[in-house]
Amino acid sequence: MYYYFFAQIQIDDEEAYQRYLDKAGHVFSEFNGKYLAVDDSSQVLEGSWNYTRAVLIRFSSKKDFEEWYYSAGYQEILKHRLEASHCDTILVKGME
Repeated sequence: MYYYFFAQIQIDDEEAYQRYLDKAGHVFSEFNGKYLAVDDSSQVLEGSWNYTRAVLIRFSSKKDFEEWYYSAGYQEILKHRLEASHCDTILVKGME
């Protein structure tokens, strides 16, 4: 069963956020996830959208997600994303 990590991100400091991006791909490549979408121009259909970026990542299992998210490598770079932006993130369990 797939799990989906969804991040809504309001980037406040592009330079600091770039420090996160510079290492994110390398760290991510070690785990069983797949980027499905990274969008800086999402179309709002209902409600409001106070973010500059949307990211959707698919993992083959909750274990794969946890191994990535809680890994020492990701936690080391996550601080750059959190310092440079406001983020709302969720993990969604896919349908069987």
